[in-house]
Amino acid sequence: MITDVQRLTVVTGDSGETTRLRKGALSLLAHGLLTLASILMLYPLLWMLSASFRPENEIFTATSLWPSSWSIQSYIRGWTGLRIGFDTFFLNSLIIAVLAIIGNLATCSLAAFAFARLEFRGRRFWFAMMLGTLMLPYQVTLIPQYVLFHQLGWVNTFLPLVVPKFLAADSFFIFLMVQFFRGLPKELDEAAMMDGCSPWRIYWKILLPLSTPVLATAAIFTFIWTWDDFFAPLIYLSDIRTYTVQLALRTFVDSSAESDWGGLFAMSTLTLVPVFIFFLVFQRLLIEGIATTGMKR
Repeated sequence: MITDVQRLTVVTGDSGETTRLRKGALSLLAHGLLTLASILMLYPLLWMLSASFRPENEIFTATSLWPSSWSIQSYIRGWTGLRIGFDTFFLNSLIIAVLAIIGNLATCSLAAFAFARLEFRGRRFWFAMMLGTLMLPYQVTLIPQYVLFHQLGWVNTFLPLVVPKFLAADSFFIFLMVQFFRGLPKELDEAAMMDGCSPWRIYWKILLPLSTPVLATAAIFTFIWTWDDFFAPLIYLSDIRTYTVQLALRTFVDSSAESDWGGLFAMSTLTLVPVFIFFLVFQRLLIEGIATTGMKR
């Protein structure tokens, strides 16, 4: 004889099983849609990778993503086809990116420490002025900067691309670090001051070790933006020996002569490798920095 409690248990069990099946179906559908969207977003990269291994005459005529025949001639031709080996362009981009990272981390963190922790006259005004520079397009300051660097004799060198990084010129990173520093307890500063620490020691010994996630975030964005930058090197660099990888890629396409599309796609694929590796290595710190959870340990 089935009691009311047993009936309720059976009904509840069936309902719970139906709910779990519904949630599982919805989850499977969501993952399927996300997978499809990922494939659509990655298709241009997959096509470029495929084209880099195709013979030159099949790049724009093939109908399948999978090459009918594999060839590395595009990589050989792209690496050695210019007057200078492509390793020179990789080295130039790497030097500029590393120096930009060092400059941004050093000066932007100092400026952020001053805005977040120090009391000085006009702090809010200067912070507002700094934020106001975020609204200025790069093209607005391009001509005055070029005139200044030309008068200093820095044109066709790496200095216009590197020196501003050591002057805390990237307001976005200052703002990012200010917000992170403000999330750290001020009691740490007060305790350190009671022990005789100066502001410099508080910055160097206390705040920086706790700020690894936000520093890693700034380093990743600086590397990606500097490595992928085309416009600034185009303005300041004219000698092929100083070209970055982005400028070197442009030389494969010529509107007045024959273009080497295979070499372009091959070198473009290699150009993505450092960015991909850099992102994978620091992915965890990037997520922590964006979520500003590095202090919650």
